[in-house]
Amino acid sequence: MKSLVLVLAFASLATGAHAQDARLARLPADARNAVGEVIDSARVAGLPHEPLVQKALEGLSKGADGARIVGAVQRLADRLRMARATLGDGASETELVSAAAALYAGVEPDAIRRLTRPSPGASLALRLVVLADLIYLGVAHDTAAARINDLVTAGVRDEDYVTLRDRVRDDVRGGAEPGPATTLRVRALLTRSGG
Repeated sequence: MKSLVLVLAFASLATGAHAQDARLARLPADARNAVGEVIDSARVAGLPHEPLVQKALEGLSKGADGARIVGAVQRLADRLRMARATLGDGASETELVSAAAALYAGVEPDAIRRLTRPSPGASLALRLVVLADLIYLGVAHDTAAARINDLVTAGVRDEDYVTLRDRVRDDVRGGAEPGPATTLRVRALLTRSGG
């Protein structure tokens, strides 16, 4: 899904972006300065700042005015701060960006925290991305979080999370209700894995 690609792209980009990033030169001066301050603040706090640059460029490409771009960048920075507070200082950039995406989808910090248990063969970032994707497919927040938690408890692998998301997406496209489809797909995965 698009969100996984974006999360991985953000996290894999070089961390040398900063307020003077030449890519931001096309922003109106007031927006460029405000975005620069947000990015500098994120960098000082040890937060990923490339997603902030990308958010500003996204707004520019969509023709958003300077105030909207600054607001979107600030809200993303706030979600990254909340992600850090939720996951702790040891979280990787990919995990922080994924948690910020889950927060944007409406997942509560406590639900994110419950998914942080170690699970051999499954990354936290992918769990969070699939959780957000399920919500975007129409699965209720609490149902999506509970079903992902079921998979974490069973110790399934990364590919099982991806399979779940893909199959639920296909089910929804075929007319199935998102919540029940998710529950059925999780049961099938747990049965197959012996969970």
